[in-house]
Amino acid sequence: MNTLDLAMIGNCTIGALIDAQAKLVWACFPRFDGDPVFCSLLKNSDDFGFFAIELADCERSEQHYLVNTAILVTRLYDAHGGSVEVTDFAPRFGQYGRMFRPMMLVRRIKRLGGSPRLTLRLRPACGEGAARPETTWGSNHVRYVAPGLTLRLTTDASITAVLQETSFFLEDIVTLLLGADETVNEAASDVGRRFLEETTRHWREWVRALAIPFEWQEAVIRAAITLKLNAYDDTGAIVAALTTSIPEAKGSGRNWDYRFCWLRDSYFVVNALNRLGATRTMERYLAYIVNIAADAAGCALQPVFGIDGRADLGEREIAALPGYRGMGPVRFGNLAYRQVQHDVYGSAILAATHIFFDQRLTRKGDKALFLRLELLGEQAIRCHDQPDAGLWELRGSARVHTFSAVMCWAACNRLALIAAQLDLSERATYWRHHARLIHATICGRAWSETRQAFVSTFDGDAMDASLLLLAEVGFLDAADPRFATTVAAVEKDLRRGDFIFRYVEKDDFGEPENAFIVCTFWYINALAALDHREEARTLFEKLLSCRNRHGLLAEHIDPESGELWGNFVQTYSMVGLINSAIRLSIRWDQAF
Repeated sequence: MNTLDLAMIGNCTIGALIDAQAKLVWACFPRFDGDPVFCSLLKNSDDFGFFAIELADCERSEQHYLVNTAILVTRLYDAHGGSVEVTDFAPRFGQYGRMFRPMMLVRRIKRLGGSPRLTLRLRPACGEGAARPETTWGSNHVRYVAPGLTLRLTTDASITAVLQETSFFLEDIVTLLLGADETVNEAASDVGRRFLEETTRHWREWVRALAIPFEWQEAVIRAAITLKLNAYDDTGAIVAALTTSIPEAKGSGRNWDYRFCWLRDSYFVVNALNRLGATRTMERYLAYIVNIAADAAGCALQPVFGIDGRADLGEREIAALPGYRGMGPVRFGNLAYRQVQHDVYGSAILAATHIFFDQRLTRKGDKALFLRLELLGEQAIRCHDQPDAGLWELRGSARVHTFSAVMCWAACNRLALIAAQLDLSERATYWRHHARLIHATICGRAWSETRQAFVSTFDGDAMDASLLLLAEVGFLDAADPRFATTVAAVEKDLRRGDFIFRYVEKDDFGEPENAFIVCTFWYINALAALDHREEARTLFEKLLSCRNRHGLLAEHIDPESGELWGNFVQTYSMVGLINSAIRLSIRWDQAF
């Protein structure tokens, strides 16, 4: 049975998920949102859509990442004393003055002891999981030919063993290079060894440059690497997750494609990258966001875009893929791109604010960029008290959501700060004026005297977890008693055990069954802001224990069993971990 006890590898061009037995169960080519060549995570079939390295009479396995890298090592042990080590990675390193990150996966299989007998089963899919590609071969390679994409396996293993899946005894090391249909002019073993050395060096140098907290270093480093792996270097976009259609809860039908870039994530992702000191990744991501904002040219801004910046993400159900554990439907594309979500204006402007204040960045914010951002601010003014689908993308209803209004306020507030930074006093006065008006509207219509708390919608009485962010975005001071009472109301309504639900009201699919993981990190941060640090630290430690064996998190978690659900690996969850760890850790100068 499929689980999310998976490891992630990648190189910011492609990404892949590998199970505990070294079976590659998910990878899209030629990029994150491409055709799922390996799709057994959603196929639940031994027919095709996977890349397995099977050890005869295998009794157990061990798995770990090489320290401070995105390189996975799996050790398999058979019943007769035989053992092998499988090293999986996607090459990434500097070469000829640029980053080498080919559409390639490398698998190196090394004999550790005994007489291990292996079977290689490389069965890619094509046509969205519906078929197997045609196969041709040469003396040292196999080509998998499908419409629009041909992959080539270059290897020093027996081509017959690959094509016919015949077993063989491993004597030393076998290297498998799966990538573009291009000739490899060197020996596969030499290429694999060199790529491994260079990729190891690259990741360790990247980690060395990170600013990390004193406590929970291993967890933060793994989260940082994972966040980086969800970044598509070519455009700077960062996807919400590698996968599509992993259900939010068992049989819920809440199955969505997350291989896209949501503007709502931008503020939190940029903050995490800033705190980590990952400025190159941050700058590329900011460039992606600014380009989208510029293209909007004063029109309404949609909430989600493709990694290439495309706007049309038409949603389809894929009949050939039955879904995770058979729980369909599997969807490609996401209709959320059509939704009205007014929080996007604040998200984009909050992220872009860094360009005007962070002196480390190559591109500095100027008046021309500010004028483009003002167009988004004008949209925020117009939309702040209008109904939308909200942060949680409700498909069946539209209301005036408090968080959307707060983010419209944040758009005006940050534009005022940027204007002051640029010595544009008249514009600063203009944006401060509108920020005050929106703030007063929110306090008048989203504050419930009955509940003594801000509520999720204007003139409503229900709670949602986004209200935990009122101090985070600067709408309220953490010392404001209204923030403390709002946090208490969220806890009362939305806490289930150690987890905070995003909301508990019925929506298009009924009542939510599992907790949205990042909401608990928001609650932890709110506790810390209220000076309940020990409580926050205890809850943070509990949440860390919910990661899978590789330190990774999905989107949702079952509050009873602790099982992970939802798309994986979830950027929002890993960003939540980073931000909470940095906030809660003791300082380095307090540690000794």
